[in-house]
Amino acid sequence: MLKGRTLVALASSAAALLAGLGSAAAQAVPKPLWEAGLGLGVLSFPDYPGSDQQRSYILPTPYFVYRGEIFKAGRNGFQAHLFDTERVDSYLSLSASPPVNSTDNVARSGMPDLKPTIQFGPAIEVHLWQSAERRMRLDFRVPLRTVVSVAWHPRQVGWLLAPVLNLDMADVAGLSGWSLGLQTGPLVADRSYNQTYYGVAPADATTTRAAYTVSGGYAGSQLTVALSKRFPGFWVGGFARYDNLSGAVFADSPLMRRSRNLTAGVGVAWILGQSSEMVDSHE
Repeated sequence: MLKGRTLVALASSAAALLAGLGSAAAQAVPKPLWEAGLGLGVLSFPDYPGSDQQRSYILPTPYFVYRGEIFKAGRNGFQAHLFDTERVDSYLSLSASPPVNSTDNVARSGMPDLKPTIQFGPAIEVHLWQSAERRMRLDFRVPLRTVVSVAWHPRQVGWLLAPVLNLDMADVAGLSGWSLGLQTGPLVADRSYNQTYYGVAPADATTTRAAYTVSGGYAGSQLTVALSKRFPGFWVGGFARYDNLSGAVFADSPLMRRSRNLTAGVGVAWILGQSSEMVDSHE
């Protein structure tokens, strides 16, 4: 049975993942300043990238969208915009990751648990291209996030750099209201982050798990596909993320059991309330 704190951490991570399911509409349309609701998400993900053990959960997922000029919450997580021009956007973003109980993971058996984390930091978005009918848009995003464990004594786990190319398509395949998003790019992590997830201290070494120290550097690549639609009164979406860790600096870690992983989820949220004030939005 899931403990209370673990359930909260997983639900928070589910909300962070499902928040990224939407794609931008090509043209700004009037939408409520804020929307709030509650939904359910079905998520399946590896214990950590490179793990050979997969978990699936049905979780409550809070739904909240805010479309302010400076503060926003929605498809790209929580953001605080620093500046916004026709070609370049800069903002602060927030994400999360779930915990891993080492007792339930064969590769990490006997090692310290991996705490849930929050990830936050600045990001720059460069608008590269937009189709003539304004239904497709290509952006280059460069988020740099510090990773902090969520525990009684929080600590900085490390840093992540995740530049991506992001393609948004509205009314995909002629289906009104359906949005498709494609995103891909490499991950670069510092030594502290890689050591937390893939390092093995001498005290944790066994006959089948050698001590291992890893440096910072290339940490694999990701490809994410997301599809969603906002109906009157509710929202539905689904996503799949493919992780390829071939060539990562920790590829020979004893905790690396698989070089490729798949994370997927679907969600539905019922809109329980919204503001009467309307604002122009690309979401």
